Amino acid sequence: MRLLEYQGKELFNQFGIKTPTSFLASNINDAKKGAQYLGYPFVLKSQLTVGGRGKAGAIQKCKDPSEFESKFNELLNKEVKGELPRGILLEKMVDISKELYLSIFLNRSKRCFSIIASSEGGIDIEQTEKKVIQDIFIDGISLELANDISHKLNISDDSKNSFVNLLLNLFKLVIEKEAELAEINPLAILSDGTLIALDAKVIIDDNSLFRHEELKIYLYMSELEKQASKNGFSFVELDGDIAIIGNGAGLVMSTLDMVSDANGKAGSFLDFGGKATSETIYKALEVISKLPKIKAILVNLFGGIVRTDLVAQGILDAYKNNIINVPVFARISGAQSEKAKQMLYGGKAKLFDTVEEAINAVVLNVNTN
Repeated sequence: MRLLEYQGKELFNQFGIKTPTSFLASNINDAKKGAQYLGYPFVLKSQLTVGGRGKAGAIQKCKDPSEFESKFNELLNKEVKGELPRGILLEKMVDISKELYLSIFLNRSKRCFSIIASSEGGIDIEQTEKKVIQDIFIDGISLELANDISHKLNISDDSKNSFVNLLLNLFKLVIEKEAELAEINPLAILSDGTLIALDAKVIIDDNSLFRHEELKIYLYMSELEKQASKNGFSFVELDGDIAIIGNGAGLVMSTLDMVSDANGKAGSFLDFGGKATSETIYKALEVISKLPKIKAILVNLFGGIVRTDLVAQGILDAYKNNIINVPVFARISGAQSEKAKQMLYGGKAKLFDTVEEAINAVVLNVNTN
């Protein structure tokens, strides 16, 4: 679960991490109240789950009332990577002396948490060599290690204690809320030496949510996600142009990785679990059809109990009723697979013996059309 900036900052405040005074508004009337509350100048920040909002112009300074309403309405209706904001955060400007970068993330390959810190904030961390990377294992962050990171970043004596406490609190947040990522970029040092988080990116492990009732207030479902949930599907919209459908979360995730390895870009994934019928595949394609950026659909079903002829019928019905018009590339392993091939022969849907063949075909199709 990817939190919006204001939600991440609410967690920061709970763990003693200071953030600027702010006001969330979803319409101009609320925004006017926020402007009166904060006073000028302040910053307008679109609340989005996608990155790159600064480069896209979705963060703007507001110096006085003459420019406020036009800038607010512009941001409220401005899409970034196909996503409209779920509100605009009005945030009081602060007196910044220096900007840093700080993040803690779950490093699955090493089975530990890792810290990345840099004396340069407000940048893509990959673009700088001035960074500290430190793996954190089960014992957590010691005071000695926190002080060492502070030293490597050349934190002044006036700010050293503030940085160390903030780092320890950020790690406490990650552990207690079972976060996969907690990032502050930029982390500002103020003129009085104290530190303040100017941004917040927090991703919570979805599998841990049953242990965190307090975090469920942050759950958000789009209309498509609600439609998928109503039909018993798990659905996530992504940035690419290939829709991925499968039966089983593990299978769908591995398929997504294989598509990426083949230089394809997943535009969504949909998992309808262990029950694949004409109706379920039809309903799944209905959801996918609402995504205009999708150029092709990859279906990967595996299991001995899957009636592949029923799945093929669902695909045919979707074409017949003009639910979809993009090509379907499918690996469907199960009963009646030869019949399914015959049913789909000669149409827009192509059936393959292996998932690798289906992936290579769908990526080639998308990249050449």
